[in-house]
Amino acid sequence: MADSYAWDSESAGPEAKKHAPATLRNRDAIAAVLRTVLPNDGLVLEIASGSGEHAVHFARAFAHLRFQPSDASAEACRSIAAWVEEANVANILPPVQLDVMQHDWPVAKTNAILCINMVHISPWPASEALFRGSAAILEKGAPLFLYGPYISSEIITAPSNRAFDQSLKVRNPDWGLRDIADVDRLAARYGFVREAKMTMPANNFSLIYRKTKRALG
Repeated sequence: MADSYAWDSESAGPEAKKHAPATLRNRDAIAAVLRTVLPNDGLVLEIASGSGEHAVHFARAFAHLRFQPSDASAEACRSIAAWVEEANVANILPPVQLDVMQHDWPVAKTNAILCINMVHISPWPASEALFRGSAAILEKGAPLFLYGPYISSEIITAPSNRAFDQSLKVRNPDWGLRDIADVDRLAARYGFVREAKMTMPANNFSLIYRKTKRALG
């Protein structure tokens, strides 16, 4: 079954610090893919950082890069700040509150963008805003990395993912697993092309997009 990101604050210790159990299961697999994707230097913006555990793990794994975690939720930003403070690593910045639906993001330029497990637990307009905002702050050739459960015409959707999709739609009819072909079309509207699709543990995918040209509109 695809990763679930229910927070468990008690097991993490301090009240502000949240814990998403799935991060412990997938962070190394994601980092292995990121080693083939991230640039040699610069700033990496993480969208929808959630608890902040991924951002801290990646900052430790890629000491040559600077990481900017972000989230739309003030509660999540407090959790991220707590993890960052505990980690005490020099290459991770304090979190910023960033809602992809904002027209102007609080980060003006970045060399790469990560977005893990957001697309399926947000309305489709949020995915549109993700690509629109990413196009505005990424240079040509820069990567936008997506991770999570998706539907692919080339792979039979696991029964557990079909059940997960239905459970998401019960919680919010605008949520649900997205078809990669639809994401590809959306990406093209904003000047991105997908260069890779990788199957990951727990019926997830890594999708790697590159900024290739100006948005179509």
